[in-house]
Amino acid sequence: MSVRPVFVVAGIGNGTGTGASTARLFAKSGYRVALIARNPEHLNKLAKEINDAGFEAAAFPVKDYAYQTVLGVFDAVRAYQWSGSEKAEVRVALWNAGSAPFKKFLDVTEEDLARSLDSHVTAPFAFSRQAILTFQKNEIDSLGRRGTLLFTGATASLRGNVWTSAFAAGKFGLRALSQSLAKEFGKENIHVAHNIIDGGILTDLSAARREGEAREQYINNEDSRLSPDSIAQSYLYLVNQDRTAWTWELDLRPAHEKW
Repeated sequence: MSVRPVFVVAGIGNGTGTGASTARLFAKSGYRVALIARNPEHLNKLAKEINDAGFEAAAFPVKDYAYQTVLGVFDAVRAYQWSGSEKAEVRVALWNAGSAPFKKFLDVTEEDLARSLDSHVTAPFAFSRQAILTFQKNEIDSLGRRGTLLFTGATASLRGNVWTSAFAAGKFGLRALSQSLAKEFGKENIHVAHNIIDGGILTDLSAARREGEAREQYINNEDSRLSPDSIAQSYLYLVNQDRTAWTWELDLRPAHEKW
């Protein structure tokens, strides 16, 4: 029986950012795409877009990113019956979900902290567990891999700032998790890679935060912000690496950084 790889992505925002761009690219590259997110409307819209384009996508909405919720939705992905007679095999998983409570330290609430730690530490632990258990059952492919586990990090993965105490605490934890997994499971031919997104990403939401000339400059000046489509290309590059030269961490930034 022939095998079609499945790409699982958690976190697609409103469909204009990194998660959605990566889902579109992997669909075009021959993957079936399993979409996990908390907003059913955005989720179903993206799944329909990909299916209408002649590819395959399925939506898996979740109420939250609690540990047990993530375990359960990954079970649902593995049990999903795709169309056709080809065997479906989860080969790539991307944790792209996050929470960004940008506040000064004394304004951070217990709820803010819990939300950041849930989406950057607790939920990725559950997601990683399910992904790795799935990969361990796969045969080693022609590039020496059983599967690839990707994480979307941020500038705050490496350094904190005035507004990022809660956000950076979570992103530091996510980076530590990815590094630990890379060390432990590389010997099982499972590739783990963390990606530091060092700068603003062009999305509908990021553009809407600006007004007038500043907004137009942000949209049109490709030197000043990251493109989600370009980030997606970097993720596909990581997945296509062979085992003799795996990357654990990429640092992606626009050409003209000012921070």
